[in-house]
Amino acid sequence: MSEPATLSKEGDISTITLDDGKVNVFSLEMLESIQNCLDQVSKDSGALIIRGREGIFSAGFDLKTFQSGDAEKAQKMTALGMKTLHDLYTFPRPVIMAVTGHAIAMGIFIVCCGDYRIALEGEFVAQANEVRNNMDIPSPIMEVAESRIDKKHVYSVLYHADPYPFDKCIEAGLLDEIASSSDFEKRIMEKAEDLASLGHPHYAKTKQAHQRPLLEAISNALPA
Repeated sequence: MSEPATLSKEGDISTITLDDGKVNVFSLEMLESIQNCLDQVSKDSGALIIRGREGIFSAGFDLKTFQSGDAEKAQKMTALGMKTLHDLYTFPRPVIMAVTGHAIAMGIFIVCCGDYRIALEGEFVAQANEVRNNMDIPSPIMEVAESRIDKKHVYSVLYHADPYPFDKCIEAGLLDEIASSSDFEKRIMEKAEDLASLGHPHYAKTKQAHQRPLLEAISNALPA
């Protein structure tokens, strides 16, 4: 069985592709696979691209694990999901999110961890649907989301769990750019190459300085 997350490199650009053959849920296996890929990505040069599969970036946590009755596995999945969120948000090199389709629940929150987020034009939506599914949003996720979402949209995105078509996501702060299918791959690499040229450790220090007020709250909320 192939890994649900795979790493490829082109020069100093690393790409982690999420593809579980279905809707790219953040199962324990997917999260472990992402972490294995991250271990192999340079932390002092280049840039990192995170991309989904055709039509879907991610549908969020694996709900089947929550419903399975296996409390230990569900706890491990949640804890590793929080760690992955933290690791991507604080990654010392530029992170570009290639949003290949729908980004739902944990999927859109992972997108929010990117330093630049390019989405494929199409009939896709981003939605933090937790509240509509009788779930709350954990503090680490809320901290990351609120750092990116435009204040005018916080209630709609987080409290009311409204679906956002991609053409409304830039205004809401969920995306930075939408590219047509003919330009999508080109724009991803153009942005990755541009940001990869930013020096180390200057980029990392700038990111750390900007994120410092949030990091203590995020770290304190992470499971031990």
